[in-house]
Amino acid sequence: MDKILKEIYKDMVNIRRYLHSIPEIGFNEIKTSEFIKKNLKELGFEVESVAKTGVIGYKKGTSQKGAIAFRADMDAICVNEETGLSFSSEHEGKMHACGHDGHMAIVLGLAMLLSKTENLNRDVVLIFQPAEEGPGGAEIIIKEGIFEKYNIENIFGLHIMPDIEEGKIGARAGSIMAQTGEFEIDLNAKSGHGAMPHTAIDGIYVASQLINNYQSIVSRNIEPVEGAVLTVGKIHGGEARNVIARKVKIEGTIRAFSQEVYDKIKSRMDEINKGFEKMYGVSIDLKFNDMYPPVINDMGLYELLKDVLEKDELINIKPMMASEDFSYYQQVVPGLFFMLGAGNKELGHCYPLHNSKFTFNEEILLNGLRIYIKICKRLNIF
Repeated sequence: MDKILKEIYKDMVNIRRYLHSIPEIGFNEIKTSEFIKKNLKELGFEVESVAKTGVIGYKKGTSQKGAIAFRADMDAICVNEETGLSFSSEHEGKMHACGHDGHMAIVLGLAMLLSKTENLNRDVVLIFQPAEEGPGGAEIIIKEGIFEKYNIENIFGLHIMPDIEEGKIGARAGSIMAQTGEFEIDLNAKSGHGAMPHTAIDGIYVASQLINNYQSIVSRNIEPVEGAVLTVGKIHGGEARNVIARKVKIEGTIRAFSQEVYDKIKSRMDEINKGFEKMYGVSIDLKFNDMYPPVINDMGLYELLKDVLEKDELINIKPMMASEDFSYYQQVVPGLFFMLGAGNKELGHCYPLHNSKFTFNEEILLNGLRIYIKICKRLNIF
């Protein structure tokens, strides 16, 4: 096995470097998709296109049990790369700054290993998913009936994480990543001369009070033991320094680990808005864009991961307010999502995800593959 893994590792590195050089954003992963299809076909997998640019690789087993799925996200983000790597992005303004190139290399490495196994005991489905960074490809894959078609029973996914030491795995049972949503507010007041504020309704003043009241929602309306965030990240209003602002636009995000808390935040924002409309004589139009549900790890699959890892290898991490559309899969079948440690100060691999200098030691690709192999063995795939 070690000899085979060494050979696969070399291929994984080459795959990662090629994919890193051709980053493509969500639903535009054309070159990436074609490359993955070509590799899967050469490895003897049945290949299917899904969710515009996504790819499904299927290998049939002998058992009548449900299939086991492994997912890799494909998309990059709009960042100008500053790593100085010899295989840096060839696509200006785009970069694999979130490790998705590594995720794809690991799952293709698993495909290589599975291709060398003549008779699998279980069906295996490899999901190469577009647009994780947005607007989301997982939900589309669910709606296209892929899980029913292949009778998927469980799904596994990982994420390279520089906040966790290289060689360690971060995971937890239950909520591990938050539900997320965006909001957009158009506040309409009454403009007037800056020297005669009594003749107008100051939109900027009202907006400032509105934001102050929003900040009381988590601290005063949500139970303290619950995790939640309401952040106003953008505000724009006014036309000139001596004119009372009529229009103000506010944008932000909300995060929570439960649907109940998430809905409570939304309802309180709406109630506060209605009160402000009456109190100040303004109109407030609030629009929500509900995005990804919370990532909630199945207890049984977490215990499986715990059993196959060494005692000092697994770190029971705290829930994170970041989000992931892997959560859509977990609404259909039990799933496990874990973090693959990539932090290495000696090699300078300490830049956070989405940073223009983010990269990782490619040896972690082999670590990720080994964990997937252990999971396959525990589930009697081979």
